[in-house]
Amino acid sequence: MSSRTHLRIKNKFKFFRFIFFLILLILAIFLFFRFRNTHDAVQPKDSVLVSASDVEEPKEDVTVKFSVIGDIMCHNTQYKDAFNSSTNTYDFSYVFSEIEEYFKGNDINIGNLETTFSPNRALSSYPTFNTPQALATDLKELGINVLSTANNHSMDTGANGVVSTLDVLDSVGLQHTGTYRSQEERDTLLIKDVKGVKIAFLSYTYGTNGIPIPSNKPYLVNLIDKDKMLADITKAKQADVDIIVCNMHWGAEYKDTPNSEQEDLANFLLTNGVDIILGSHPHVLEKMEKVHITTVDGEDKECFVIYSLGNFVSGQVKDKTKTSIILNLSIVKKADGSISIDNINYIPIYCYTSGGAKNFKLINIQKELDNYNNGNSKYINSSTYNFFKNELERVQTVLEWDL
Repeated sequence: MSSRTHLRIKNKFKFFRFIFFLILLILAIFLFFRFRNTHDAVQPKDSVLVSASDVEEPKEDVTVKFSVIGDIMCHNTQYKDAFNSSTNTYDFSYVFSEIEEYFKGNDINIGNLETTFSPNRALSSYPTFNTPQALATDLKELGINVLSTANNHSMDTGANGVVSTLDVLDSVGLQHTGTYRSQEERDTLLIKDVKGVKIAFLSYTYGTNGIPIPSNKPYLVNLIDKDKMLADITKAKQADVDIIVCNMHWGAEYKDTPNSEQEDLANFLLTNGVDIILGSHPHVLEKMEKVHITTVDGEDKECFVIYSLGNFVSGQVKDKTKTSIILNLSIVKKADGSISIDNINYIPIYCYTSGGAKNFKLINIQKELDNYNNGNSKYINSSTYNFFKNELERVQTVLEWDL
């Protein structure tokens, strides 16, 4: 090949390379302006991009629904009625079938467990209770999720009974407060975070029916002691809880009015920071009320106390001991962080006994009176109608709170 031909080919190569790079440059300039114009159309120059995490969602009121029941007892008449001889098992679920609907959809259902579960000991009734653990299972199935365990029957099967009772409750998923297996447990408050509302649960009893708490295990049962209660309330405040609920086992049995000691303790608890007091022990109903209080911290607020919820279920036959209530209320945490106790109402219930098999049944008094008037009550007849009507009126009078 001649040198002239070689030079011609070389020049053509340079020309095409120049054209190629020129086309790339034009294309790059075109894409640059195309992208900028498109971006400007979507995002105005004066706008600011904000990530989703930087946007604070507007706060709303949060409502926690409570239902509360009274003393859960188990006399020999009850566990004999619940026994199935063909399977050698116990089943208490039928007792609750007429009222189970009232616990559905609640956030907290709380009661006072006034018996022990000691599987290695014989079953027993008054004065020292030991109950088939099937009752714990059926309470869980009913919807109960918190139990107060500090009462005068906490030590009925001794120190080992306190431990075994808590073991049984843990095994079925029931939370508890008031009795403990160790000092570490005693020093750890039961605090539940429900939908962002922190609730502390405390529980105390006046005594244990003369059965001594071992001196080397004082943590087993919470006794009413103002210094200890104040320390627990202070600890709850330090945990930044929104509300403090306190179960108190106090008062005089079978008296339907609170005594001065109950009122003094209630004032002490409320002024020091407790918001809700749930009373037990008298086995009959006592009044409930909203109380406007100024706390020791200078806070003005409304609190709630019911001095006695009576028996939820028991084998007692004394006057007034078979009538109780399911107490309903709501804890509302408002958008500004303030707390209110609202929607307070109750369902009057009665521990009905038929005299036959599966003898015990909890019924809604008002509902059955309405059923009777409509000609279809299974539990009220012409001879008992006035009794139940009078019980309904008595409940309203004792509670000092209309339906």
